[in-house]
Amino acid sequence: MAWLWLITGGLFEVGFTTCLRNADGFRHIGWTVGFLASVTLSMLLLEVAARSIPMGTAYAVWTGIGALGTVVIGIAFYGEAATPLRLLLILGAVACIAGLKLTAAH
Repeated sequence: MAWLWLITGGLFEVGFTTCLRNADGFRHIGWTVGFLASVTLSMLLLEVAARSIPMGTAYAVWTGIGALGTVVIGIAFYGEAATPLRLLLILGAVACIAGLKLTAAH
């Protein structure tokens, strides 16, 4: 169950970075509320997951999900570059996250 909480927390991290991008200096109330809710849930779920998963592993996976998800959102919705090298590096990051999960003690 801890891994489910951790993955969900990582997805909320993608939510808060997306909201932050659109909050326009916190002038757009809807995006600001979305940011605050997402960051709160993301951190809460990281904390819950880290009760069962080693903190170093949990943090690395949580951060990785957030970073990768944010890159994918940037490519899909904001016209960020999707060069072969960038996609290869994303794949490498996914492999590292999977490796951390596979080698976790819990």
